[in-house]
Amino acid sequence: MKEHDKKPINIWKIITIVILAVFFLFIAYPLLLVLKKSIIDPNSGSFTLSYFQKFFTKKFYWIGLINSFKVTIVSTLIAVVIGLPIAYLMRKVKIKGNGILEIFIIISYLSPPFIGAYAWIQLLGRSGVVTKFINSVFGMNFNGIYGFLGIVLVMSLQSFPLVYIYISGALKNMDNSLNEAAESLGYTSVERLFKIIIPLVMPTVLASALLVFMRVIADFGTPMLIGEGYKTMPVLIYNQYMSEVGGDDGFAAALCVIIIAVTIILFLIQRIIAKRYSFSMTALKPMIQEKAKGIKNITAHLFVYFTVFLAILPQIVVIYTSFKKNRGGQVFVKGFSLDSYKATLLSKNNSVILNTYKLGIIAIIIIIVLGVLISYLTVRKSNILTSILDTITMFPFIIPGSVLGISYLFAFNKSPLLLSGTALIMIVSFVIRRIPYTIRSSTAIIGQISPSIEEAAISLGETEVGAFTKVVIPMMMPGVIAGAIMSWITTISELSSSIILYTTKTQTLTVSIYTEVIRGNYGNAAAYSTVLTLTSIVSLLIFFKVTGKKELSI
Repeated sequence: MKEHDKKPINIWKIITIVILAVFFLFIAYPLLLVLKKSIIDPNSGSFTLSYFQKFFTKKFYWIGLINSFKVTIVSTLIAVVIGLPIAYLMRKVKIKGNGILEIFIIISYLSPPFIGAYAWIQLLGRSGVVTKFINSVFGMNFNGIYGFLGIVLVMSLQSFPLVYIYISGALKNMDNSLNEAAESLGYTSVERLFKIIIPLVMPTVLASALLVFMRVIADFGTPMLIGEGYKTMPVLIYNQYMSEVGGDDGFAAALCVIIIAVTIILFLIQRIIAKRYSFSMTALKPMIQEKAKGIKNITAHLFVYFTVFLAILPQIVVIYTSFKKNRGGQVFVKGFSLDSYKATLLSKNNSVILNTYKLGIIAIIIIIVLGVLISYLTVRKSNILTSILDTITMFPFIIPGSVLGISYLFAFNKSPLLLSGTALIMIVSFVIRRIPYTIRSSTAIIGQISPSIEEAAISLGETEVGAFTKVVIPMMMPGVIAGAIMSWITTISELSSSIILYTTKTQTLTVSIYTEVIRGNYGNAAAYSTVLTLTSIVSLLIFFKVTGKKELSI
């Protein structure tokens, strides 16, 4: 063959195939094994639906799915009812301390829900401070907020910031001249809210509500800690797989398939709604904060302050509890001390903080590299392979963490792919779980970079790869780093998959907090939680510094 007949190697196609193979290995392959285990009899090897029949014919099991829907629907509705007016008031009215309040809201969102559950146990549990006060003052026999009400309380307060962030961004892009036109026609402020503002932001409301729905239905830590007898699907899956009396892998796999089917349907609904009702607005005249007067001003401030206080209260309780004097981490006595920190951070065999930072940093580096490459390929090198890659990388966004953890143990527990029990499987789990967010943010950034800039570099003698590394990446870096910081915060807060995959050598802060709460060592749990909260706060401040922003957008 002549030299000029040889086709040049397409480096981008090779990169696409390699990344696609990695994601098939760590997403498609484990999930296909879950499906296989759910429909194949382990003894005969024949096809069976007995596991699904067992689920739908026994109330003990299917009631878990009903419970999940009840908790999720109520929590989502409350989150919207709280998040929408908070976003509107923060955009429309001059609220004193607006910047600090927004940081508090973001911190409450970034904090793991199960920490909120632990904090509310301290307040409204059977021996909680508020519970004792209510029972002694009013002569009641209040037995705590365990069960349905407790889960809804925690998830609503932890989820409304997500609705707030989305709607606040939508209001920022809204043209206020529409609102002013309605005012000139005689509409009152309440009428304008329901007939102009809410219809305009409704697509964003629905999108954020569906995201909250998927987040709540997949949550494991909160119902496990505060649900008690009120079992939800993630708890059923965990208990069935990890049961000390012999879990049933096949039945656990069937439960995983059911919850995956539910979340996929929800995701498709979200996509349909987004395409059908989406529209864009240009804020030619953006909404301006105005100082309210009289009772309106007082009501607005009280509502915002009280809601934000309830949202940030778990973090306050955790930090306060971490400094309380205790005996063995379980019994609190009068006074303050550093006992909890001595028992955790200064213990001889404490590696959980180092594990958290080490595994998290490695995962974030991989997330940045893969996220930038995948977003570039899907935007600039669009073809059938990159379309498949774009689709498969979105799957972890809708797969509950506990399901992913179990699927990894199914797939990687024997040679030649023996990863279970290693740090590598934890890192892979973090990467797969959090990479969709970085891909999404990086794709938005690349979309803002004109292809003509790359073309100019190539016309000056640079290769395609050179133009990408020397021109595109430097232009992307500020946004990518900002997205990576947010991914970092959510990575170090990961529990659902970590609780299934960890070993004593790879135990992280979130796993330690969970296990300490289960053992009743609330002092130790508070110390670990404080470290996690402070890490999130510092990371958030770095995010604001890097981006130059004073608010968060998702």
